[in-house]
Parts: sequence; C-alpha cells; structure tokens
Amino acid sequence: MNKPIRTISAFCLVLFLALLANATYLQYWAAGDYGDDARNRRVVDAEYSRERGAILVGRTPVAQSVPVDDQYEFLREYPMPFQYAPVTGYFGYGGAVTGIEKSQNDVLSGDDDRLFVTRLVDLLSNEAAKGGDISLTINKDAQQAAWDGLNELGGGTRGAVVALEPATGKVLAMVSTPSFDPATLASHDFAANQAAYDALAADPAKPLLNRAVQDPLPPGSTFKIVTAAAALESGRYTADGDVPGGSTYQLPQTSGETGLVDNQGRACGAGNDARIPFSQALEQSCNTTFARLAVELGGDALGEQAEKFGFNQEYFEDLQSTSGDSTQAVSTFPDELNPPQTGQAGFGQFDVRATPLQMAMVVAGIANQGRVMKPYLVGEVQSADSDTIDAPEPEELSQAVSPETAAGLTEMLVNTVNDGTAGPAAIPGIQVAGKTGTAESGRDDVPPYAWFVSFAPADNPQVAVAVMIESADVDEIAGGLLGGPIAKSVMEAVLKP
Repeated sequence: MNKPIRTISAFCLVLFLALLANATYLQYWAAGDYGDDARNRRVVDAEYSRERGAILVGRTPVAQSVPVDDQYEFLREYPMPFQYAPVTGYFGYGGAVTGIEKSQNDVLSGDDDRLFVTRLVDLLSNEAAKGGDISLTINKDAQQAAWDGLNELGGGTRGAVVALEPATGKVLAMVSTPSFDPATLASHDFAANQAAYDALAADPAKPLLNRAVQDPLPPGSTFKIVTAAAALESGRYTADGDVPGGSTYQLPQTSGETGLVDNQGRACGAGNDARIPFSQALEQSCNTTFARLAVELGGDALGEQAEKFGFNQEYFEDLQSTSGDSTQAVSTFPDELNPPQTGQAGFGQFDVRATPLQMAMVVAGIANQGRVMKPYLVGEVQSADSDTIDAPEPEELSQAVSPETAAGLTEMLVNTVNDGTAGPAAIPGIQVAGKTGTAESGRDDVPPYAWFVSFAPADNPQVAVAVMIESADVDEIAGGLLGGPIAKSVMEAVLKP
C-alpha cells in the first residue's frame, strides 16, 4: 500500500473513532442533560402530551388531565380553580409549573422511581405511560368553610386561612384570597397564557401570592402566646399566678408618646405597679403586660422560644415555585434587640413577622402538649390505578414547651374565648381555645392586620386554625370580629359528626 493511501486510511479511521466517541458521549454521558434541558422541544412536547396524574382531595380531583383533540393530546383541568389554586399551582408549557404540580412533578408525570412497576406494565402492554396521583391531606369541608368565610368579607379581601391537625401536622385547609384560575395559565394557547400571567403578575392585589405561606406580616397580639410560653418556661411565672399589669407602660430608654404602650381601655389594672392574674392579661390582651414580660425575659430568651415554634427556619417542603425553590417565606424574630424593641416584639410588633402557617403551628404546638409537628400537604402517593405506594409519616419539628406549660396556656386560651376577646370563636358544647390579634402595619396608608388563632376541642384537639386578614372592605379591622367567625366555621367543619 502506498503512502497516500495509508494516510487517507488513517485519517478515515480517526474520523470514524471520533464519530463513535461522540455518539457514545451523546447517547450515554450527555443524554440526561440534553433530556432535562428546557430548550429540548421534543422532550418538552412529550412531557406536555403525557396523561398526567390527578391531584385529589379525598376522591375528588382538584387537578386532572383530560383528552383533547390537538397535538398535545391532554389538557390540564382544574375543577375548583380559585379555591385550590394556591395549593395545586398550575402546569404550563416549557417548565411554567408551581405548587403541588411542581413539587410532585415526578409522580404526576410518571417519572418517579416508585412508579417503576407501573411504567414497566405500561411498556409491556404497549400502552401510553400514565402519571401517578397525589392525594392531599386537605379536608374538603374545612377548605370550603375557609374559602366561604374569606369571600363573605367582600371581593376585595386579601387574607389567608390555614388549618392543621395538631397531632400530625396535616394541613387540613389552606386558602388565600384573592386567587386565580390556573386553567388560564395551562391552556394550549400559549400567547393567551402569557397575557394572563402578565395581567396576574401586574395586579396590585397579588393573586399569584399564596398568603398562607408567602406573606409574613406582624402577627400582633397572637404572638403574645409565644411571649406567655417563654414566661412560663422561664420558671418565673405560673399560669395561675400574677403578672405585671397597668393601664400604660413606658418602654425603657424612651420618652413621650412614641414609647408609650397602652391597652386601649381594656381591664389590665391601674398604676405602674399593678399586678393582675396571668389569665386576665391574656383574656384582655394587655399590651402593657406582654411588653413588660418581654423586657424582663430579654430578646434572646424570647427569640429562642419563637424558634422552637418554627420562626427563623424553613420547614414546609410541599409547595414550590417555578424556579423550584420553596414558596415558604420564613417567619422571622429579629436578633440583637434593644430593650424598647424587645418590649414591642413581646406583643408581636417591631420586626416580628409571621405567616398564617406559622401562627397555626404555634397554636397547634400548644394543642399538642407542646410538640410542634412539621406541616405537610401530601397525604398519599398513588399509582394510576389508585394503589397507595407511599404515605408520609408525621415528623416532629420540636418540643416547643413542656406539657405543663401547654396545659396552662390552653386553660388561659379557653378563658380568652369564654370570658375575653376571642368570644366570636365559641362553639356551643365544645371548649375552644383562642386568641385575637390586631397588628399595626407601620404605614399610615395601610390599615391594621386582623389575626385570629384557635384550636378545638381544647381537651382533645383535632384542629388548629390561623386566620389573617390583610385588608377587607369593612369599616372596622379587628381580629375577633373578622377572624373569629371564620375560625369557628373551619373548626366546626372538621369536628362535625
């Protein structure tokens, strides 16, 4: 063989080896990356055309795929759109996915390893792969009661309701208003989807915001439960003992009106040296008492107690944003507080911020003998044939307070419903524990926020509720007036025979 032929042969061999190496790399090493790349239209179209699993409440689908006569074959449908949108999220083209649709995407799309047998059976039977179903922990009657309660306040209401099962952390209700229709973001008309999203994103009422977990606001007097817990845990006070009272209290290192705390005429004792029963202080929601207690305990002790209830940490994993990040906004208790800031923090002001989910966890922890459970929304993972393949186990987040402290607080919170400011949540024949809250927004152009937290039955708790009203078309903003009836209806929905 002459030299030119040998050279060409060697060159062709190198090209063949390079081609073989490239094919091996693309089909073996890089296949996963190319398959997951959002720019891969073939993969995106295939996923969008798959029969996706349902999201269920009981046996009722709140998100499901229905067959349609177009190139994508299936369309995502949301039978109760506004009521469940903050929970389900939406499934749009090209990775526009949020909520349970996002966090449970592998199950709903059928790609989860736990559905391997189902995929294998579909392959052998030459049937199109189907996604698995997600059964939520939501109690449909509690969800309906929460939704109705918020909407009865008027179409302009911005607020949220969260209900938990204290012993497990199951989310029994999660509602946020205003809401949106996920179908407008999941249709096969992509231009219309984008227009709908742009309109929702520009809406000053923020309908895409899940206020139950994404909107931390000053919790006001509902935070007094945390301050009371810290005082009892310190050993300096008892539930049946006395605490500092008084009609006014000048915060340390302050003078004049800016540092003066009052009780707006509630019965909290007279004179700077007044002492009143601890139960009375909670029943009457005495700002002077809880400011004094906070200053006495100190910011560090108050912060440690708040963190035992879940402040300053992430713990809710069942909802995700389009980017894949958790949608949970962290509820915060600030550090390095000076004495006047500590006093304000003692009744849920200054820079204390909490979501409705966080405040539901506070009362659920008290209801559960001081044990705070991690909240969760996914009750069961099911195959397309409705066989249960996984069910999450309840998980303890912390022992926030001792059982003795929880029992003492429960008794005081029952008195707050029976004899104090939380009366609107009373249920005939059932002991209810509850606390009102009205928090200053800190802005002259923004009205106060109304809060209400409760649990029932007090002697065998089955449900804990937090209601937050950010704004409503009403003349008076007050936690008991607005939130109490909603909490009552949610508790009744759970407790009904």
